[in-house]
Amino acid sequence: MAATWRGHLRIARLDHWVKNVFVLPGVAVALAIDPAQARLLNPLHLALGLLAVGLVASSNYVLNELLDAPYDRLHPLKRDRPVPAGEVSLPWAWAQWILLGLAGLALSLAVSRAFLFSMAALWAMGCVYNIPPVRAKDIPFVDVLAEAVNNPIRFLAGWYMTGTAAIPIASVLVCYWMVGCYFMAIKRYAESRDLRSSDSRVAYRKCFRYYGERNLLVSIVFYGVTGMLFFGTFMGRYRLEMALSFPFVAAVMAVYFALAFKPDSAAQRPEGLLREPLLMAAVVLCAVVLFLLLFVDVPLLHRLFPPTGVAPRG
Repeated sequence: MAATWRGHLRIARLDHWVKNVFVLPGVAVALAIDPAQARLLNPLHLALGLLAVGLVASSNYVLNELLDAPYDRLHPLKRDRPVPAGEVSLPWAWAQWILLGLAGLALSLAVSRAFLFSMAALWAMGCVYNIPPVRAKDIPFVDVLAEAVNNPIRFLAGWYMTGTAAIPIASVLVCYWMVGCYFMAIKRYAESRDLRSSDSRVAYRKCFRYYGERNLLVSIVFYGVTGMLFFGTFMGRYRLEMALSFPFVAAVMAVYFALAFKPDSAAQRPEGLLREPLLMAAVVLCAVVLFLLLFVDVPLLHRLFPPTGVAPRG
């Protein structure tokens, strides 16, 4: 099959730009911690920042498509991707990888130096994840940790888009990382269930030589518990009101976990999650609740749970 412009457009995975929603909590938390910065917020920096994140992410997706092609040919669905299907010119695709990355980094410099560093980190993690001899995606458990670290990097991108001078909160970054690991481990579990043959699993991705349903389930529990531990740390230190969000956060995590047991689960394909109405309803409701609790005070909570040795407010 001849290379086409559509094939080159597809390997940029513009439909995956939906993941850039993980930038927005960084914006919201930064403004909640540093409310004075809201008056100085530059909408142009937000727009340029979001575009830069998308371009750098697409650069990483192109690299992923190029280096995963030999393995994708062994997958029942991914063998139809543009590179293994012959719809892409390889020299032009390598140029596409570089140009998208450079364009994203150039736009980042127009936002701020700190934002540029976060985008450089996002691009570098794409290299660590995909390029031998490291190729973190082939190393069990490291693959999950390396892919999910893009979550706190995106959070930092949103934080630095605001222009705040406040230092990013470590507990939020670790929470964001571990929740990303939770989702990524569920993706691996869903893949493992669909690729029942051990030979087909290992041929598709080397880390499945060590992965089994049992250790993946154990890791999912570990990541989920650790993520919520650090969420609670942030809540207790900075924003007690966030305690009211726990039922909504738990609902999202439970619904997502349930997806892992469906055949050809959408958990394997982020773009497919948009077609899961129950999950989308839980995510939207949870996002609204979290946003409101970042900015709306609930004095009753502080009276019910005063810090040790401090008299209740009011």
